[in-house]
Formats: sequence, structure tokens, C-alpha cells
Amino acid sequence: MEIILKENVQGLGFKNEIVTVKDGYGRNFLIPTGKAVIASPSAKKILAENLKQQAHKLEKIKNDAIALAEKINAVEGVKIATKVSATGAIYGSITPLHIAEELAARGIEVDRKSIVLKDVKAIGSYTAVVKLHKEVSAEVAFEVVAEEA
Repeated sequence: MEIILKENVQGLGFKNEIVTVKDGYGRNFLIPTGKAVIASPSAKKILAENLKQQAHKLEKIKNDAIALAEKINAVEGVKIATKVSATGAIYGSITPLHIAEELAARGIEVDRKSIVLKDVKAIGSYTAVVKLHKEVSAEVAFEVVAEEA
């Protein structure tokens, strides 16, 4: 089933993209929740006209995302302090929320849902990817350190 996404869907696609999904996923979840519409020929024509009119707006959004990515890539020395056991394993794990809070403390506002992070459950250096736009992403290098007692 071909559908047109009305908003960004994690792991599927971005707003105004035409994607193919299984019939049940489209019929039972995406369309009833308002995240997508069926990609009929008339809906595709309307989408093409809307995209043509929004081209300059989308260019500005992309340029803003590129500028934010440059700011994020320039960030250095991000350290996240957490409680650590005697073996070096941390209690819990580091989540995208921790990264978003650390960036916010440095004056860079990023939605935590746009941060992709592998499991961080030990002290060390890691990298998180921030997806700002479908064509723009930035990397944040950070270090997990033991919290001072």
C-alpha cells in the first residue's frame, strides 16, 4: 500500500514522503491516527502542488538545520556524570534525554526524539547522532564519567 506521510514517523519516513507499507500497518495505524493518507492519483497531484509552493520554505528549513548541525558538530568536551559501580558499570543507562539536556545547557535546543544513541551502559567515550532534517544530521561526541562522591 502506498501512502503519503502527513508527519515524520520514526523508522518509516519524513513528512510529505510517499512510502510503501504493509496494508495492515497503513489501514489500522497510520491512517486512523492521522499520520498518513492513501496515495491516490489526486492526492499525489495535490502533494506535488503543495511541495512546489513550499520549496523556498523547505530550503530555509534545510539551511537552518545545516547551521544547527554546524553548531552541534563544533561542541566539544561533553561530559555526562553518572553514578558508577566499583566495576565501572553505570547504574541505568545514558539516554537521548541526557544528551539533549547537556546540549541545552550549552545553548543548543534539540528535540530528544531526534537523537539516535546506542546502548551506553559503561564509562567511556561515545558518539550520538542528531537527525535534524532528512538530509542533515550531526554527531555529538561525549564521554561518560563517574560522578564525584
